[in-house]
Amino acid sequence: LRTAFLLLVVIACAAAEDSFRVKFEVDNLSGKAGETGSFVMEVFPDWAPLGAGRIKEMLEANFFDGVRFFRVINGFMAQFGIHGDPAEAAKWRSKQLQDDPVKESNKRGYVSFATSGRNSRTTQMFINFGSNTNLDGMGFSPFAKVIQGMDVVDKIYKIGEKPKQPLIQSQGNAYLNKEFPELTFITSARIMGADEEL
Repeated sequence: LRTAFLLLVVIACAAAEDSFRVKFEVDNLSGKAGETGSFVMEVFPDWAPLGAGRIKEMLEANFFDGVRFFRVINGFMAQFGIHGDPAEAAKWRSKQLQDDPVKESNKRGYVSFATSGRNSRTTQMFINFGSNTNLDGMGFSPFAKVIQGMDVVDKIYKIGEKPKQPLIQSQGNAYLNKEFPELTFITSARIMGADEEL
């Protein structure tokens, strides 16, 4: 009962938090080295408090530097969030999150954590290219939306589902760089200042 109460307190505190903006710098757009750009997502703790808390935790740990968009399906979504260092990826894989209720819809530009079943979210997330409202009933809970640079997101290299996730987990960016050098990747991600212009 005490654990349930503490979880409710955490959720209530997170829900009271203001939204925050995250700027992502990316390279290899359209699969071309040196083609760079950026996009900004706004994170809404009241949509999905645990998901919002997780991305903040990842940002504070500089998790995203060098992370590849490894599953990118045209018209569907761009998935990312496996750390390039297998040891680091393994640490985060054990930090599973409880599910957030689905309050928003998986519309174009909205961002949700990937899941492999109930209470299984870790660090993988995806940006919806289109309206994927069918995902709402499957428990994919949006926690953010892209508010600037969706044209950049649209240029993320469409690799499809070729990279094998077990090999990404076990070999990290060494595997991806060797087999799929064209993947778009994140060069930096940071929380923007409240008064910083887009």
